[in-house]
Amino acid sequence: MITIQEMISKKEMKAFVKFPFKLYKNNPYWVPPIINDELDSFDTAKNPVFEHAEARFFVAIKNNEIVGRIAAISNYTEINEQQLKKMRFGWFDFIDDIEVSKLLLRKVEEIGVQHKLEFMEGPVGFSNLDKVGVLTDGFDHIGTMITWYNHAYYKTHFEKLGFTIEKEYLENKFAFKNVKREPLERVSAIIKKRYQLKSLNFSKTKDIFPHVNKMFDLFNESYASLPSFVPISDVEKAYFKKKYISFINPEYIKFVLDKDDNIIAFAIIMPSFSKALQKANGKLFPFGLFHLLKAKKKSKDVILYLIGVHPKHQSKGIHALLFLEMQISCELNGIENCIRTPELASNEPIAAIWKNFNSVNFKKRCTFKKAI
Repeated sequence: MITIQEMISKKEMKAFVKFPFKLYKNNPYWVPPIINDELDSFDTAKNPVFEHAEARFFVAIKNNEIVGRIAAISNYTEINEQQLKKMRFGWFDFIDDIEVSKLLLRKVEEIGVQHKLEFMEGPVGFSNLDKVGVLTDGFDHIGTMITWYNHAYYKTHFEKLGFTIEKEYLENKFAFKNVKREPLERVSAIIKKRYQLKSLNFSKTKDIFPHVNKMFDLFNESYASLPSFVPISDVEKAYFKKKYISFINPEYIKFVLDKDDNIIAFAIIMPSFSKALQKANGKLFPFGLFHLLKAKKKSKDVILYLIGVHPKHQSKGIHALLFLEMQISCELNGIENCIRTPELASNEPIAAIWKNFNSVNFKKRCTFKKAI
């Protein structure tokens, strides 16, 4: 018999977070989160997303053991302001038992019905800065700290339970040896002169902080047209600033300014922490922090975390300035590969930007949808 239990207490939430550690034990491709960071993100007193969202957390229990988990999420900015009657779900993991996945998803559906919502979609997080999608191809590649990994049977469960694919995402990578600096320098010089632009680089983290809020403002503007985009609030900006910026090498954050010193484009790349997180196995202490700091300095792979250009400037080739500055920094640090975060397969403009980098698609993922 399978029972569904809501997880509320600190002890229960820790069990919720730790379930994948058992499900993916000894899997060479799964990248574990830091347990305390995951718990903090679910804490209503610590994560400002709960000012406009709520989440409930459930596990499936069989033979006195947790065999699945799911988070049922309501984002009220999306529901009330954008009039998108969507029930979100994420952090969805389960053994290969269709009754387990069915009962967990049914619990999400019940909450959606109570809230008078029209459909459910997942796996997604609270916002666009969270992880997204179930992996459907590329299971033999190591994950990243900003994506979910899952077994191949997940997709089959969704299909058997009447879900259909809603959004498709591609993950691509390219070798930095494919990036030729000369064409970027030539184009960048023309673009800078034509539009009176300049690049802004950093060597110290403290110098970045005064610009972060404006960067997130630009993020909201440049991503607003994408499906399911939920803007980042002012309190979330402060939260993400504290959570992420100090963890990124300052030389890997790039801005482009106009003649009035307004930020009109930005790019953030970060070292790959995948192998370091595997060694840390969910804990910063006593040795996890050492592995992460070592990866920050020594990793030969980087992840392109975010890139944004103001809508008024998106057809001017300004991304060339960002790529040039990224190429210079990565060359100085001996970077060999760039891994791009999941990008909507339907996003043709972003695909056009990367067409000259000889990118290789190595993973695919999607979200699934069902009417309720």
